[in-house]
Parts: sequence; C-alpha cells; structure tokens
Amino acid sequence: MKTPTLVPKLVTSLQDYDRAQLIRDSTAGLIVGIVALPLAIAFAIASGVTPDRGLWTAIVAGLIISALGGSRVQIGGPTGAFVVIVYGVVQKYGIDGLIASTFMAGVLLVIFGLARFGAAIKFIPHPVVTGFTSGIAVVIFAGQVRDLLGLEMPTVPPDFVDKWIAYSHASGLNVTAIVLSALSIAILLIWPRISKRVPAPFVALIVATALAQLLHLPVETIGSRFGEISASLPRPHLPDLSLSQVSALVGPAFTIALLGSIESLLSAVVSDGMIGGRHRSNMELVAQGIANIASATFGGIPATGAIARTATNVKNGGRTPVAGMVHALTLLVITLAFGKWAALIPMCVLAAILTVVAYHMSEWRAFMAEFTSPKSDVLVLLATFTLTVMVDLTVAIEVGMVLAAFLFIKRMAEVTNISAVTREIEDEEMEVADPDSVDSRRLAKGIEVYEINGPFFFGAAETFKDTLARIAAKPKVLIIRMRHVLALDSTGMHALKDVVHRSRKDGTYVLLSDVHMQPLVALTGSAVLAEIGSDNLFTNLSDALERAQSLMASTSTQ
Repeated sequence: MKTPTLVPKLVTSLQDYDRAQLIRDSTAGLIVGIVALPLAIAFAIASGVTPDRGLWTAIVAGLIISALGGSRVQIGGPTGAFVVIVYGVVQKYGIDGLIASTFMAGVLLVIFGLARFGAAIKFIPHPVVTGFTSGIAVVIFAGQVRDLLGLEMPTVPPDFVDKWIAYSHASGLNVTAIVLSALSIAILLIWPRISKRVPAPFVALIVATALAQLLHLPVETIGSRFGEISASLPRPHLPDLSLSQVSALVGPAFTIALLGSIESLLSAVVSDGMIGGRHRSNMELVAQGIANIASATFGGIPATGAIARTATNVKNGGRTPVAGMVHALTLLVITLAFGKWAALIPMCVLAAILTVVAYHMSEWRAFMAEFTSPKSDVLVLLATFTLTVMVDLTVAIEVGMVLAAFLFIKRMAEVTNISAVTREIEDEEMEVADPDSVDSRRLAKGIEVYEINGPFFFGAAETFKDTLARIAAKPKVLIIRMRHVLALDSTGMHALKDVVHRSRKDGTYVLLSDVHMQPLVALTGSAVLAEIGSDNLFTNLSDALERAQSLMASTSTQ
C-alpha cells in the first residue's frame, strides 16, 4: 500500500525502531546540538537580532521540523541563507516586522505543502539558486569584517557598498581580535583532520573564549555588545500590526517562504543520497511552515533545513527524526544550564565561524563553472548575484526568476518552427518533401502542407502567424500538420483561430492533421474548433489529404 505523502517520517521510522538505533540517534543528536550552538548564536547576530533568538529558533523550530518533517534525518534551524533577508527586514521593519513576516512565511509554507507544491520547487533554475547563494555568502562575509578585524564602529551600514566605505573610515585595528580570529579560522580548517567526533566550531568557540577570559584579552564579547543573555523560555507573543504594515511584509514573507522551501528540500535531497532514502517533500514543507509559525510565536527568526548540520547528523549515525529531536533537546539543556555563559564568547570567534560558513556556502567552483553555460544562463547568474549583493534578496529572486522565465520562453519559441513540407514541381503538381510520411502521393496544385514542430504556445504563436502570412500564392486548401505538437495553450489556439479566419477571407480552407491528445482536448468545445469545423480535424495526414482532394474537386465544379 502506498504511504500517504502527508505523514511525518517519524511515524514510519518508529515502526521498526530498536535500542541500537536509539543509541546511534542520541549520539548523533548530541553532536549536532553542540555544532548548532555557535551557529545559532552567530546567525542570529549576523541577522541583526540578539543571540537568544537564534538559540530558541534552533530549539523550537528544530524540534518541530524533526518531529513533523518528511525527511528521516533533516536538521532544522537558522541558516546562513536567511541572514541577508532577515537583516534587511529588521533594518526596515524592526523586530516586530521580522516576527510577522516569519509567521506569514510559515503560513505560506503550509499552503505550499498542502497544495502539493513540493515537486514544483525543483524547477527553480540552477543559475538563480547559485547566484543568490553565492551572493548571500559575499554579503555574510562583508558583515563580519568589523568583528574579524576588531574595528571600532558603533554600527555597520546595511548596504554592501556603504559597509566597505564605513570600514575604510573606521578607526584602528584590534591586533588581539585579528590574532584570535586567525586562530579560530585555523582551528575550523585543521581540527576536522584531527577529529570528526568533536565539532570544529565548538572547539574554536571554547578555545577562543577560554583564552580571552584567562588572559583578559581586550576583545569585544557578546555580553559587552548585547548585555546578559536570557536563558529562560520566552513567552509566546505576536506583534499587533496594522493592515498596511502587514501588506508591506508580503514580499519579504514570500521570499522567506521560497528560500525556506528551496533550502529545506535541497537539504532533504542531499540527505536522501547519503542514506539511500526518499523524503516526502510536501510533508517537509508543511513541517517547515509549522516550525516557522512556532518560531515567530516565541520571538524567533526564520528556520529551514540546514545542509551542513544534516550531513553531520548522517555521518554520526543519525537515521531517524529522533536524532533531530535530541539535537533540539541538547540545545535546550545547554541554553538553560549554560546560556548565561554565552555572554563571554568573543565576537571575533563568531565572525570567524561565519567567515568559514560563507566560504563553503559561496560554492565558488560551481559559480565559476556556470560561465561555461550558455550566455543567457550566465546573464541570469550575474543578475541574481549582483542584485543579491547590491540591492536585496527579494528583488534578486524576483528578477532572476523573471529573467529565467523569459529566456525559457525565448528558447522554446526558437525550438518551435513552422515549415512548408510541399514544393512546386515542373508539371505544376506538388509533392511532399518527406515522401515516406504521406505514402509518396502527389498533391494537386493549390494544396499546401505546413508543419508545426515543437510545442505551440504563446512564445511561438507570432512566428506561426508570420510564416503563414508570407505565403505568396494563397492556396485553396491549407493543411496544418501537428504531429510534433504535444502541447497547445490558449494563445496558440487564438493564433490558429486568427489564421483560419484570415484564410477564409482569402478563400482558403484550413485543415488540421495529426492532432495529439493534449491539443485535441484543448480544442474540444473551444471557439477555435467551431471556427475550423470538427469535420476539418484529422488524426492523420492521409485523411486530411483525401478531404483536401475532395474540397479541390468540389471547388473546381462550382
């Protein structure tokens, strides 16, 4: 019996669950929870919110994504992909605007899942995904320069260019911060070669924090910038916004939902390849939506599937959603028991962690490889990348998708062509250019056969009309062969109707032959079929030719 697509993987995973798998899942969840700790704090700070919001997002959303999700091993929480959009929303609309847009995005994600849009997300073009992912990585890195170098700046401008201008005018470098940043990056790069069991970000955080406190190093910490971190569970709360404020947040909410969909399903696909499984995309979207609604209710930020943490889970033996739930509970215990100590963490070590995250996220090899693609794809890539960095992620995705759609339409229009398959011979008769396709029969003068090759939709409709309009001598019978037309839309039908209408004025009969099922269904009951006449519609060319000969004979006797 086929398993319903809207059943959480937890339900089916526990059917054959045993003690050995519980131990493996618990171990993996514990390790991933430790990995998630510095990342949740770092992503929150980079997004322009306090560290505790990142922690509670990882706890609340991470627990729900694992418990209700459609993947066996997905780990959810705040990710680098959201840093740019969240920072922009906070700067423009404040924390209340972020909470509202996150809540709205959660609702949209639930709708996406219930509407079975899970499979549709995969159709987002690769240049768009690569462009905004690489752009996000550049923006994340640009936001870490102040803390990496220990620059004395009260605030960092939100715009990319303004950031670098402000950096160039900032007062002196903090050598201690630079050294601590370099040490942290070295640990992040070298430690995985020493041990994969203990996460490198956690090691870097512990070493840098211990050095800063024991040696009383003059570096900025989370506590000196944000004050004491609250370790208590926040109360559920939603902001009271006006209708106009909510309307203004529709764009950011849609971007968060779209980005969350792409990131979570991409992570699920990657993890499927690692464990040989198959996720339920629609259930995953529903779970992501509920998780973001809950995260917003507790004052958190957007959450989605995290590829790196999911891969860590798989590599350490996690095979069911129990591992993800243990990860969330591990974070909860750490936050409640040791949350106040997070104030001691130097800002430069978090900047170092995010710098390495940005490097891996940039996928610069994939970015450079795109330059060997067709020029149109390179245009989409550069447009999406540039707009992500210079303008806004919302605008970048919108423009990237529109550009990709227009280029797709252009390509499809170029693929579809209309050609004459008859030619004049010396004895003033016509024969088909492809004799085998019409049994080598000869055509009487006055019969023209034109063939549409490719999908006949709005991108090719004008080409069709222009080609037929250039016929010098108007034939008595025009046969339009559609054996290669597997798709017909309303614009294509309108073009057919227009050609039939104009041909009748010129005294030309129009017949359609070799009509496939989809075009036939589209034509049935339409005004186009009424214009053509159901008796002039044929499933093969032979019948259309017999009808044409009959019409020629009846015309000559009149």
